[in-house]
Amino acid sequence: MAASSRAQVLDLYRAMLRESKRFGAYNYRTYAIRRIRDAFRENKNVKDPVEIQALVNKAKRDLGIIRRQHEFHRKVRFCFRLLSALPRSEFV
Repeated sequence: MAASSRAQVLDLYRAMLRESKRFGAYNYRTYAIRRIRDAFRENKNVKDPVEIQALVNKAKRDLGIIRRQHEFHRKVRFCFRLLSALPRSEFV
């Protein structure tokens, strides 16, 4: 693996772990971290540049999914806090 490709993969790995650690729910967080580590370990011996690029592209898509999930959960928690602050008579 070329040095730039190795650096790109390591940066992607760190970014995915960092984003996964932001999940508030313990189960989501530990599952995401475990899957990321397992996937990168499973593919650490891949030598084919085309396959490496395909795996990097998939990891980038997955990173986008992780970021969207985190943002979605953050917005849901915010809305829930707003609703829970309203008096009960507002819901009827």
